[in-house]
Amino acid sequence: MISYNSTARKSGQIVAVFGASGHTGQFVITELLRRGLTPIAIARDAMRLSALDFQDRGVETRVATIENPESLDRAFAGTSAVINCAGPFLDTAEPVIEAALRARIHYLDVTAEQASALANFEQYAIPASAAGIIAVPAMGFYGGLGDLLATVSVGGWDEVDEICTAIALSNWEPTQGTRLTGKRNTARRLFIADGKLEPLPDPAPTSSWNFPEPFGCQDVVELPFTETVVIQQHIRVSTLHSYLNLAPLRDLKDKSTPPPKPIDEIGRSNQIFAIEVVARKGSETNRIIAQGQDIYAITAPIVVEAVQRILDGMVEERGVLAPGSIFDAMGFLQTLVPRYLTLKIKS
Repeated sequence: MISYNSTARKSGQIVAVFGASGHTGQFVITELLRRGLTPIAIARDAMRLSALDFQDRGVETRVATIENPESLDRAFAGTSAVINCAGPFLDTAEPVIEAALRARIHYLDVTAEQASALANFEQYAIPASAAGIIAVPAMGFYGGLGDLLATVSVGGWDEVDEICTAIALSNWEPTQGTRLTGKRNTARRLFIADGKLEPLPDPAPTSSWNFPEPFGCQDVVELPFTETVVIQQHIRVSTLHSYLNLAPLRDLKDKSTPPPKPIDEIGRSNQIFAIEVVARKGSETNRIIAQGQDIYAITAPIVVEAVQRILDGMVEERGVLAPGSIFDAMGFLQTLVPRYLTLKIKS
């Protein structure tokens, strides 16, 4: 792994964004432009693409669908990497990563769907390595951020007895993509027990967690996302539990809850979050807490930082890889501070 060096950054690199017309995709386009990279906005709906301001900002647009592999090949032509923002990823990940393999370009996505991320690791590790590309599934708020935090909390330990991740959201105004994914993603959730992925008990265990202010003590339910899958790829952990507070789940289940509304110059909603990750080895514990605003907006700088590091040649490995295994986790997180995150480490 090559260490982080900001002077290694280059401009003019071309990155395809599949699902660019979606809520998260638009954040990703903006972040790529802010960093001096060249995005190509790709979506399935030509009318929706043309209705957005991409062309006014000098962003080329292309239309492609997962049902038409040739359209994906045309859309990815001339690019160095693709960021897949189009859920449900149970439907889009396979055709998009297949197209990335044909084009020999790097692939990243922002899935929170465990089955999709797991399929990428299981099906494409050898093909991606043979093609000389890097594929990083779940490089967003769910998945990647938790994995990087867990990597920091584990530190120099070779193995740990337990990792717990706990997420608190002030509210959850879901996008259309989130609602579609919820309907599509009916697979049994997985957690880690005895070092292996196992089905989560039904009903899921509940508990309480004392988060930092302004959240305080919250009722939580065990609800693993893709952090479980990516952490298991590179950290030797006997047990891993993931919790989410109950309040945002009530918003998510309410069909009348509106989509996110921007309240600042970045376009973020009023949603705030906290993630606490605790690693335990014997009687020793390490914990790290990250806090920020808007789980969709924070995904953009996370995945764009990852693609920037890959394009800058800072990752030597090839294949399907977990964020914490290829990036300097603390250095990566520090690039998000203070614009997007605050961090606090305790031991």
